Amino acid sequence: MKKQGLLFFSLIFFSCGVSNSIVVGKKELYEVLTQKSEGGATIRFFEILSEPREIKMLQNDVSLGKRISLQDVQSSNFLILNMGEKPTAGYSIGVQSVEETEKNIIITVKDTSPESGSMVAQVITYPFCVLKVNSKKEIIVK
Repeated sequence: MKKQGLLFFSLIFFSCGVSNSIVVGKKELYEVLTQKSEGGATIRFFEILSEPREIKMLQNDVSLGKRISLQDVQSSNFLILNMGEKPTAGYSIGVQSVEETEKNIIITVKDTSPESGSMVAQVITYPFCVLKVNSKKEIIVK
């Protein structure tokens, strides 16, 4: 009886620590390779990189190049999200949601701004985010 109770307790304890977002035997649909408040472009734009020659730019980056394999170039698309120039710290750009359909991947972008009246550094920032989408389907950005 003690062994059964211990086994039951172990299963309950282990299952509480397991995340619902883990998918066994399948890659996550996307991965954030980097998300920073400095280093982006001066204007707001989104760029989809799907061709090997386009992805080469990311591979040449010191911090990103280590995270992009040759297999990724063949099986993934990449997305650069630039928020543009912002007057203070506290801004960021990222992903709100990702939905896969039969024909495409729909990515909804989330902009975050500092709360009104909050204390933020008075410095110009250029928030950006780089995503790896584990699919070669067409990407639609909202």
